[in-house]
Amino acid sequence: MHSAPAVTYPVGRSRFQGWLLGLAGLGATATGLLWRYQADPAGWRQWLFAMTLLGACVVAGEAWRRTPRGSLRWDGQAWNWTSGDASVCGVLTVHFDLQFCLVLSLRPDRGARVWLWPQRTGEVALWNTLRRAVFSRGATGQAQDASVDADWTYR
Repeated sequence: MHSAPAVTYPVGRSRFQGWLLGLAGLGATATGLLWRYQADPAGWRQWLFAMTLLGACVVAGEAWRRTPRGSLRWDGQAWNWTSGDASVCGVLTVHFDLQFCLVLSLRPDRGARVWLWPQRTGEVALWNTLRRAVFSRGATGQAQDASVDADWTYR
Protein backbone atom coordinates (compact mmCIF):
# COMPACT_ATOMS: atom_id res chain seq x y z
CA MET A 1 0.00 0.00 0.00
CA HIS A 2 1.31 3.44 -0.89
CA SER A 3 1.53 6.32 1.54
CA ALA A 4 0.01 9.69 0.76
CA PRO A 5 2.44 12.15 -0.85
CA ALA A 6 4.34 14.62 1.31
CA VAL A 7 2.70 18.02 1.61
CA THR A 8 3.24 21.30 3.44
CA TYR A 9 0.08 23.37 3.78
CA PRO A 10 -0.24 26.92 5.17
CA VAL A 11 -2.77 27.28 7.99
CA GLY A 12 -3.89 30.53 9.58
CA ARG A 13 -6.99 32.27 10.79
CA SER A 14 -10.07 30.59 9.34
CA ARG A 15 -12.72 32.81 7.79
CA PHE A 16 -15.25 30.03 8.22
CA GLN A 17 -14.47 29.80 11.95
CA GLY A 18 -14.90 33.58 12.22
CA TRP A 19 -18.29 33.45 10.51
CA LEU A 20 -19.32 30.55 12.74
CA LEU A 21 -18.39 32.48 15.88
CA GLY A 22 -20.17 35.58 14.60
CA LEU A 23 -23.36 33.68 13.79
CA ALA A 24 -23.31 31.96 17.19
CA GLY A 25 -22.92 35.35 18.89
CA LEU A 26 -25.77 36.83 16.85
CA GLY A 27 -27.98 33.84 17.64
CA ALA A 28 -27.28 34.16 21.35
CA THR A 29 -27.93 37.91 21.19
CA ALA A 30 -31.27 37.35 19.41
CA THR A 31 -32.22 34.77 22.05
CA GLY A 32 -31.35 37.21 24.84
CA LEU A 33 -33.33 40.01 23.20
CA LEU A 34 -36.35 37.75 22.78
CA TRP A 35 -36.08 36.72 26.42
CA ARG A 36 -35.80 40.38 27.46
CA TYR A 37 -38.85 41.25 25.36
CA GLN A 38 -40.93 38.47 26.95
CA ALA A 39 -39.87 39.21 30.52
CA ASP A 40 -41.88 41.96 32.18
CA PRO A 41 -39.23 43.95 34.07
CA ALA A 42 -35.57 43.60 33.18
CA GLY A 43 -34.12 41.79 36.16
CA TRP A 44 -30.67 40.76 37.28
CA ARG A 45 -30.89 37.52 35.26
CA GLN A 46 -31.12 39.39 31.96
CA TRP A 47 -28.18 41.61 32.92
CA LEU A 48 -26.16 38.56 34.00
CA PHE A 49 -26.95 36.90 30.66
CA ALA A 50 -25.94 40.04 28.74
CA MET A 51 -22.63 40.39 30.60
CA THR A 52 -21.83 36.68 30.25
CA LEU A 53 -22.65 36.79 26.54
CA LEU A 54 -20.53 39.89 26.05
CA GLY A 55 -17.62 38.27 27.89
CA ALA A 56 -17.93 35.03 25.90
CA CYS A 57 -18.03 36.93 22.59
CA VAL A 58 -14.95 38.97 23.52
CA VAL A 59 -13.01 35.86 24.58
CA ALA A 60 -14.05 33.94 21.44
CA GLY A 61 -13.19 36.85 19.16
CA GLU A 62 -9.81 37.36 20.79
CA ALA A 63 -9.01 33.63 20.57
CA TRP A 64 -9.93 33.68 16.87
CA ARG A 65 -7.85 36.82 16.30
CA ARG A 66 -4.83 35.18 17.95
CA THR A 67 -5.08 31.98 15.94
CA PRO A 68 -1.52 30.88 15.23
CA ARG A 69 -0.28 30.98 11.66
CA GLY A 70 2.07 28.35 10.42
CA SER A 71 2.32 25.28 8.26
CA LEU A 72 1.07 21.74 8.64
CA ARG A 73 3.45 19.21 7.12
CA TRP A 74 3.08 15.54 6.29
CA ASP A 75 6.43 14.00 5.35
CA GLY A 76 5.08 10.52 4.62
CA GLN A 77 5.80 9.34 8.16
CA ALA A 78 4.53 11.93 10.66
CA TRP A 79 2.58 15.17 11.03
CA ASN A 80 4.40 18.32 12.01
CA TRP A 81 3.04 21.79 12.90
CA THR A 82 5.46 24.70 12.58
CA SER A 83 4.56 28.19 13.79
CA GLY A 84 7.29 30.77 14.16
CA ASP A 85 10.20 29.14 15.96
CA ALA A 86 8.09 26.34 17.46
CA SER A 87 7.68 22.94 15.86
CA VAL A 88 5.47 20.12 17.16
CA CYS A 89 5.06 16.53 15.94
CA GLY A 90 2.06 14.44 16.89
CA VAL A 91 -1.01 12.48 15.94
CA LEU A 92 -3.51 14.28 13.73
CA THR A 93 -7.24 13.89 14.40
CA VAL A 94 -10.00 14.91 11.99
CA HIS A 95 -12.95 16.39 13.87
CA PHE A 96 -14.99 17.88 11.04
CA ASP A 97 -14.84 17.91 7.25
CA LEU A 98 -16.78 20.36 5.08
CA GLN A 99 -14.82 19.70 1.86
CA PHE A 100 -13.68 23.35 1.77
CA CYS A 101 -12.59 23.49 5.44
CA LEU A 102 -11.27 20.94 7.92
CA VAL A 103 -11.25 21.05 11.71
CA LEU A 104 -8.15 19.19 12.89
CA SER A 105 -6.19 18.78 16.07
CA LEU A 106 -2.59 17.72 16.46
CA ARG A 107 -1.88 15.92 19.73
CA PRO A 108 1.83 15.96 20.62
CA ASP A 109 3.45 13.51 23.04
CA ARG A 110 3.65 16.30 25.61
CA GLY A 111 1.70 19.51 25.85
CA ALA A 112 -1.69 20.73 24.72
CA ARG A 113 -3.47 19.93 21.47
CA VAL A 114 -3.03 22.34 18.61
CA TRP A 115 -6.34 23.12 16.90
CA LEU A 116 -6.15 23.84 13.18
CA TRP A 117 -8.75 25.02 10.66
CA PRO A 118 -7.14 24.65 7.22
CA GLN A 119 -9.19 26.01 4.31
CA ARG A 120 -9.06 25.35 0.59
CA THR A 121 -8.33 29.05 0.00
CA GLY A 122 -5.01 28.66 1.86
CA GLU A 123 -3.37 26.95 -1.12
CA VAL A 124 -5.88 25.76 -3.71
CA ALA A 125 -3.31 23.75 -5.70
CA LEU A 126 -2.35 21.67 -2.63
CA TRP A 127 -5.81 21.24 -1.07
CA ASN A 128 -6.50 17.78 -2.54
CA THR A 129 -3.00 16.62 -1.63
CA LEU A 130 -3.56 17.73 1.96
CA ARG A 131 -6.91 15.93 2.08
CA ARG A 132 -5.33 12.73 0.75
CA ALA A 133 -2.65 12.93 3.43
CA VAL A 134 -5.15 13.73 6.20
CA PHE A 135 -7.38 10.79 5.36
CA SER A 136 -4.62 8.29 4.60
CA ARG A 137 -3.99 5.53 7.11
CA GLY A 138 -0.20 5.41 7.38
CA ALA A 139 1.61 3.16 9.82
CA THR A 140 2.69 6.06 12.07
CA GLY A 141 1.33 9.54 12.54
CA GLN A 142 -1.97 8.34 11.14
CA ALA A 143 -4.99 10.52 10.84
CA GLN A 144 -7.78 9.44 13.15
CA ASP A 145 -11.50 9.86 13.12
CA ALA A 146 -12.85 11.90 16.03
CA SER A 147 -15.17 9.00 16.90
CA VAL A 148 -12.22 6.69 17.51
CA ASP A 149 -10.19 7.39 20.64
CA ALA A 150 -6.53 6.37 20.27
CA ASP A 151 -6.32 5.43 23.96
CA TRP A 152 -9.25 3.03 23.81
CA THR A 153 -8.47 -0.68 23.57
CA TYR A 154 -10.96 -3.43 22.93
CA ARG A 155 -10.89 -6.40 25.27
